[in-house]
Amino acid sequence: MKKGHKTLRPFCTFAATLAAGSLAAASHTEAIPVSETTAPVAAVADTAKLMDIEELVIIATPKENNRLRQQSLSSTSLSQQDMRNNGVNSVKALTGLVPNLFIPDYGSKLTTSVYVRGIGSRINTPAVGLYVDNIPFIDKSAFDFNYSDIERVDVLRGPQGTLYGRNTMGGLIRIYTKSPFTYQGTDLTLSAATYNNYKASVSHYHRISDQFAFSANLFYEHKGGSFENIARNNSKIDKGDEFGGRFRAIYLPKENLKLDFTLNYEFTDQGGYPYAYTGLVSGEEDRKDYIGKIAYNHESGYKRNLLNGGLNLEHQADNFILSSVTGFQYLKDQMDLDQDFTEQDIYTMIQKQNSKTISEELVFKSKPGHRWQWTTGVSGFYQWLDTEAPVTFREDGLAWLNGMVNGMANKYMPPISMGPMTMNFVFSDIINGQTLPIEGKFSTPVWNGAVFHQSTFNDLFGAKGLSLTVGMRLDYEHLNLNYNTGCGYTHTYALSGKLTPGNKEITMVPAQTFEKSIYYQGELNHGYLQWLPKVALKYDFNSQNNIYATVSKGYRSGGYNIQMFSDILQGDMQSMNMKDVADVTIKALDKAPMVSDEVKQQVAGILNRLSQSVETDVQKATLYKPEYSWNYEVGAHTTLFNGKVQADVAAYYMDTRNQQISRFAQSGLGRTTVNAGKSRSVGAEAAVVARITDAFTLNGNYGYTHATFTDYVTNDKSGNEVSYNGKYVPFVPMHTFGAGAQYVFALKHCNWLDNITVNANYRGAGRIYWTEQNNVSQSVYGTLNGRISLNKGNGQIGLWINNALNTKYQTIYFETMSRGFEQQGRPMQIGVDVRCRF
Repeated sequence: MKKGHKTLRPFCTFAATLAAGSLAAASHTEAIPVSETTAPVAAVADTAKLMDIEELVIIATPKENNRLRQQSLSSTSLSQQDMRNNGVNSVKALTGLVPNLFIPDYGSKLTTSVYVRGIGSRINTPAVGLYVDNIPFIDKSAFDFNYSDIERVDVLRGPQGTLYGRNTMGGLIRIYTKSPFTYQGTDLTLSAATYNNYKASVSHYHRISDQFAFSANLFYEHKGGSFENIARNNSKIDKGDEFGGRFRAIYLPKENLKLDFTLNYEFTDQGGYPYAYTGLVSGEEDRKDYIGKIAYNHESGYKRNLLNGGLNLEHQADNFILSSVTGFQYLKDQMDLDQDFTEQDIYTMIQKQNSKTISEELVFKSKPGHRWQWTTGVSGFYQWLDTEAPVTFREDGLAWLNGMVNGMANKYMPPISMGPMTMNFVFSDIINGQTLPIEGKFSTPVWNGAVFHQSTFNDLFGAKGLSLTVGMRLDYEHLNLNYNTGCGYTHTYALSGKLTPGNKEITMVPAQTFEKSIYYQGELNHGYLQWLPKVALKYDFNSQNNIYATVSKGYRSGGYNIQMFSDILQGDMQSMNMKDVADVTIKALDKAPMVSDEVKQQVAGILNRLSQSVETDVQKATLYKPEYSWNYEVGAHTTLFNGKVQADVAAYYMDTRNQQISRFAQSGLGRTTVNAGKSRSVGAEAAVVARITDAFTLNGNYGYTHATFTDYVTNDKSGNEVSYNGKYVPFVPMHTFGAGAQYVFALKHCNWLDNITVNANYRGAGRIYWTEQNNVSQSVYGTLNGRISLNKGNGQIGLWINNALNTKYQTIYFETMSRGFEQQGRPMQIGVDVRCRF
């Protein structure tokens, strides 16, 4: 089906007529499934039969030979109309629409945490891959981008490592923009919503000839913010602006050659992070009036420049298809963070990233229709990533650091008894200055290379419909870390004795000031090789019904925790300071006649023990290993009741090793990734779409995941060994679910309106444990969302509501510096949008 070949009148008069209080939603004569369209009734078939998205929207992929529902994997496809009806404007809005997929909406566009089937990532490498128009997005800092001209989203669950390699052990998200060869015209969209949210986008699609077509898109969005920071005059903390555009050009110089060029740019300027204080981790409420409130004094925010470009080249030979996919990504961003998230002046951090990535995939695959279908190829990328991450301790932070050292020393200092008199040592060591900046510059280049092959043998052993798929990928990755971090400072030390009774203070070591400098500079490197096999057996009852069983392996890259240097530096600062303290104190005590030799030896032992410095193995302290998993899955794709119902089901068992877990460093200075031994995930998922009548459609999905640690023993903050075996993996919801309905009211005798479409959906997740101890969790919750639309020709006006019941729930909880923090889900929001096509 091709779009844009019939003349369609503009929508200007319709928009003016309905603007006064009318309720409407979107309707395009797009090539989308009849089951999901809200197009005029004339465009809908008389039968209630469902149609697959790929039956109408044909999108070429370089690696696959069959449509998604004909492959031995669990997947979900969403058309543009699906996304519009469900308010999907970014990757974070997919939660509840795809079973066992959880992407919490918190933080900034820097943070895109994707969890699937018991695995996921808050920082560093992702567990789910992302491709846009067949171009890989290597860095998850770029995953959250604008969806203004997106035509379709595919979500593949389970390891996709054989064909797609690293960081697809949980699955793969594929996103496609509209093709200017199959869609022409100019789309204009204007939107407004509560909390001062405004959007505007314009897209033009033009087919100049049978050989060349192009599209151009521009967008702008403003968010007024929905959370207030009481420490900054109740200003909106999460406000922001973004703008950008996309250009795409397709050239067909020959009948068997296609060049597809894409270029996308976005600028984002976001406010801070709505993290509210929940109290001390111990359970004591030190500030009752601050519980549940956002209160941090330093301005925070995130700015990002993101440029993506790519060239897809496809050559059709007699017996195979050759594809070359070249990608380039440039990301430059800055995050400002009040890292203690309180009104206290403890410490702040600035993180600047400058990333450039170039990738190349060269793929050969057989043409469809043969008993032996195969795909083989090579791929590689190189990423340059420079990070500046200075941390600045401020007034309260220095007091905190000094308090830890002084408290530790005074705790162990022995009293001196002299008859009825007792003297207690008073230890004082102060880092001078109002601030202590710690520099941090890091370069972490990564390069990766892979070779892969996958074969499918159809009608195996002569049994029609039976097929076997076997594949293997050899993936090599090499990491480098160049680091330059440290600080210079002064500290002043004094020791006195407090005599009781009498409360008299005696000076034992006069105040002395020491100049110190501590820096870490060096280079580390590490490499590893991964084998990623896949075996799948599938039986096709017909073109729309099949069952399958799959065994596959995926892995997530390892890397370096650059924030671990904060812990290393803090420990070294304490030992260096105590070395100065020990040198002068032991000499002074030797000359003190009132102090016994026994006490002198005891104090000397304490000071020498506190001043001992352990040579740090930087590689061991900062490196985290790759995570990998084996996935065992059975499932079925079915079409029932004469094509009126589509149902997909799957059950899986996933065994994960070296699971990567995000946690705050022992010092509280930032998050790090650690390997948490082994975990096991068992679950099932189901999705169904039923077209009851030509006008009435129902859909639903459900995912169940039981993910627990099976071998995870570590140390707590006190250094004591603790086992988390049997505990649930944090951030993984046990249940994800969604249910929706659509009804199209046809208006055959109305001159100014074609139809009214009503959409409603309810989606949610839970229970979600936020900590490895499983002592804090979010119970099962759901949000009710809806949309009412009026459609006329190429025009639409829509009124929508998100979180209609204003449900309260946590999108994240974390602990740092013995304090707990949370971000609440976004409150109810109502909006209206106007769309027209010229």
